[in-house]
Amino acid sequence: MELLNFLIPVLQAAVRSGTPILFATIGEIYAERSGILNLGVEGMMLVGALAGFAVANLTASPVLAMMLAMIAGGFMGMVHAFVCIGLRADQIVSGLALTLLGTGLTGFLGRAMVGKTAAGFSPILIPGLSEIPVLGPVLFSHDALVYIGYALVPIAWFVLYRTRLGLAVRSVGESPDASDASGVSVRGIRYGCTFFGGAMAGLGGAYLSLAYTTMWVEQM
Repeated sequence: MELLNFLIPVLQAAVRSGTPILFATIGEIYAERSGILNLGVEGMMLVGALAGFAVANLTASPVLAMMLAMIAGGFMGMVHAFVCIGLRADQIVSGLALTLLGTGLTGFLGRAMVGKTAAGFSPILIPGLSEIPVLGPVLFSHDALVYIGYALVPIAWFVLYRTRLGLAVRSVGESPDASDASGVSVRGIRYGCTFFGGAMAGLGGAYLSLAYTTMWVEQM
């Protein structure tokens, strides 16, 4: 019993800590499967975290803050897409520059936010499931974003491997010339996947500032 009392909080913390990484990973999987490597995920997460926190602090609406955080992350993704796809620059250099940009930008703009708090997502106990011994407290006593993360994993898998869109994404990443010859818009798919990757990274960042801490900390 003492071991369980020790393990349950640790596992709860692991689920909460892993959620922002899960969001960013799902987005980056789509970007990479389309042929775009993005090493700027950390920068996009920071921009999403600051954008979400700033909006929540001003409006007291965590849902609106989450949406704008995704837009901010998606915008950063589009910057990377333009540099890599439009200008044909090196993906690794562009991604590292994006991380530096996100770190510096949020460090500068977020100075006025340090120490403030904002409306965030509160834990929601799922009736029945949260009462299951061990598994209930570990998996079903979190905020709404954690449950969204649970749902996104099978949805992302299904779209990528069981739909025409997923087939197009994978074909563009594996053989862009053949995809282009078959009528698939290689640039369109890559722009879309890079935007999605940025939006998911922004969502991961928003989780840090709206659910994990409900405050802004530089380089969180």
